[in-house]
Amino acid sequence: MSDIIGSLNRRDFMKSVAGAGATLGLAGKALAAQPAKAAGGPVPGANDRINVGLIGIGGRGSSLAHEFSGIGKKTGKCQIVAVCDVWQKRVTQGKQLFTCDGYLDYREVLNRSDVDAVVIATPDHWHARIALEAMNRGKDVYLEKPMTHTIEEAKQLVDKVRAAKRVLQVGSQTTSADQWHKARKVIADGRIGQMIMSQGSYHRNSKEGEWNWPIDEQAGPEGKGDNYIDWKMWLGSAPQRPWDSDRYFRFRKYWDYSGGTATDLFYHVAAPLNICWSEPQFPYKVMAGGGNYVFKDGRDVPDTFHLIGEYAQGHSVVLTSSMANSQHIPGLIRGHEGTLIMVEHGEFEGTTPYIMVRPEKEVVSDDYKAKWGVEETKIPVVQPEGDGDPTYIHITNFLDCVRSRQKPTLDVETGARAQVLISMSVQSYREGRVLYFDAENWKVVPQPPGAPPA
Repeated sequence: MSDIIGSLNRRDFMKSVAGAGATLGLAGKALAAQPAKAAGGPVPGANDRINVGLIGIGGRGSSLAHEFSGIGKKTGKCQIVAVCDVWQKRVTQGKQLFTCDGYLDYREVLNRSDVDAVVIATPDHWHARIALEAMNRGKDVYLEKPMTHTIEEAKQLVDKVRAAKRVLQVGSQTTSADQWHKARKVIADGRIGQMIMSQGSYHRNSKEGEWNWPIDEQAGPEGKGDNYIDWKMWLGSAPQRPWDSDRYFRFRKYWDYSGGTATDLFYHVAAPLNICWSEPQFPYKVMAGGGNYVFKDGRDVPDTFHLIGEYAQGHSVVLTSSMANSQHIPGLIRGHEGTLIMVEHGEFEGTTPYIMVRPEKEVVSDDYKAKWGVEETKIPVVQPEGDGDPTYIHITNFLDCVRSRQKPTLDVETGARAQVLISMSVQSYREGRVLYFDAENWKVVPQPPGAPPA
């Protein structure tokens, strides 16, 4: 079997297929519609395997295919019945590896009445469209992060999930780690007092530069057989351009298809922070900065990026990153009476044996001292199964919710709140100005909502 989709552990596998992240299951000619399950209709029974279709089997999609397949073999919860991609090579490999059907057009997967759920691991600019079509066809959705490419699309998904009564899990697997849920209780219990600021980071470094995945020079729209890529359909609603292998294989470098660090990596920080906070919150004011300081290779997105988000409830979030330096800062939440440290090493996707509460000894009340004391406290967190990657828990949670119809860990509303923050930061950076969010109307505005025109 190909070394691209081999039998590897997740970390080694992701390294070997990083360049494949540019592929997705789209495209082809229009298909005759087949009967689909009605929205909110029958769901698999307790003893039925959930039939899963994988749409987009590049780097991340192939990794998820291995995860779903492994869970299916171990637990009987699911089975892969179809894979789809615009690159024929990936379709051929997926069919062989998972012993299933394979397609070049994602609509063939959605039109199958036996498909209960789809996994969408395409480039960002296709996430919302395929998810909306899937839910219209009665499918539940495991949707890779970022949830959408735009804020408008996030609102569309929130509305659709509610109206169609579908299950949608956003695939930021770190949110299934126990530390965020323990942190939420710490805050709700009042152990840090009034929340002041949350901070986090995502840093990487490499000689070649982030997202410069390998390019297969044989592949493209003129390729024959397994080398064929349907470029027109891959572009979809993005600006029409001549074939560009760099844009296809390295799409995260370009605004047309991605938000760079903000959407690829900050989503893994913003999403768990939204779980930690004890009440749902949209940002009120967002600003961003940074620049392309090192990797001047024609990319649109900056290699160093920072955002500040302010919330009407009275606290801020500060996120910092560079793709040219690998040193993180601790992931923590500051309160007036204490500090909650979730990931001391700073890696939001990493595991940690405990979270810490560090009281502000000089300001805590006598009641606080009597209840919690004034010494630093370590609170153990449950370690995930396997190699410490919570992906297994995240996917299993999704599959369980497909049956129970409960909200999954990273439901569409929580996912949307994280999406608004990071999408606003991208817009702020690109426009070079401070932006505000009108939550009532789901609109980004240039001045505080309700303020008189400037």
